[in-house]
Amino acid sequence: LQVDLWQPSSPFYIVEGTVTDVRVPQNTSRSLLPYLQQANIQYTILISDIQKAIENQTGLRSHRNRRSLSGYNYETYHSLEEIQGWMHHLNKTHSDLVHMFSVGKSYEGRPLFVLKLGKRSRPYKKAVWIDCGIHAREWIGPAFCQWFVKEALQTYQTDPAMRKMLTQLYFYIMPVFNVDGYHFSWTNDRFWRKTRSKNARFRCHGVDANRNWKVKWCDEGASFHPCDDTYCGPFPESEPEVKAVAHFLRKHRKQIKAYLSFHAYAQMLLYPYSYKYATIPNFSCVELAAYNAVNALHSAYGIRYRYGPASSTLYVSSGSSMDWAYKNGIPYAFAFELRDTGHFGFLLPETLIKPTCTETMLAVKNITLHLLKKCH
Repeated sequence: LQVDLWQPSSPFYIVEGTVTDVRVPQNTSRSLLPYLQQANIQYTILISDIQKAIENQTGLRSHRNRRSLSGYNYETYHSLEEIQGWMHHLNKTHSDLVHMFSVGKSYEGRPLFVLKLGKRSRPYKKAVWIDCGIHAREWIGPAFCQWFVKEALQTYQTDPAMRKMLTQLYFYIMPVFNVDGYHFSWTNDRFWRKTRSKNARFRCHGVDANRNWKVKWCDEGASFHPCDDTYCGPFPESEPEVKAVAHFLRKHRKQIKAYLSFHAYAQMLLYPYSYKYATIPNFSCVELAAYNAVNALHSAYGIRYRYGPASSTLYVSSGSSMDWAYKNGIPYAFAFELRDTGHFGFLLPETLIKPTCTETMLAVKNITLHLLKKCH
């Protein structure tokens, strides 16, 4: 029986007593469900018709005029072309606060665009790095990155906290890290996760861009098999996307004080380490920042996030961007797992973009202001 594992990301993490989310083809479910009953394994059907759920999400595109950017809709999911067009537009219309540049090219030759956000108020400023969409199917990520930029630009004049953030810091925002994979999740396979690099010996495409970093590479929680969802790649930084971002972060490591990466789904705020059960040196500062951020998030709609070291809160995984950033001298490294906890999974409805982004915004502002206060 071939199933697509949604949660956790690898069979390696499935142990007795844990909940597992899987997607199965219709014909497979006919043999799987009796088997589960026989084995006395409890199950719930969360989405009975996945095809319909996908069509509900992307089928409405045609009759919506999505061209005008002044009326850019932040409460819908956008294709890669739309997101890049939006970035170009902001670069033109908000040149006082926005500067767009590329850190390199993807495997398929697409530019890797980043927005530098902030007031050019002084020559040297600390910075915060934010990336979304390392995993292609986690569409709420890129939606949040765009929401963050929108909020920054819209509230800069009126909100003293936002003004302080943009005056005292730069934000480097990468709305779509895995551009090839994201594009592929729109055109071919909605549940694609990895990059799109080709493998010489296998017919399988792609590497898990969050297992490809040079930190305990391909150890526990990553796979050497090219067909697996958590394939670590042939060597660290084998993926041009990872290599380009790692190069940029290395070059600016003195300036960048926080690294925030946005994923879905699980409703968690994670910090290092991912690859081992050990306490980070600045644990008390990071823990406090996480505690406050999760409380701020909860204040909006009562959504509860778990928080803690990734290894013990989620599972052990090696070669992650968060661990790499931390190991390379960025003191605040976090990975968000946004909504939900599996009811919609990767198919979070567009109606939930606004509440999800609104609450996440509170957490991110909280972490950023914590950074400016400097915890000792």
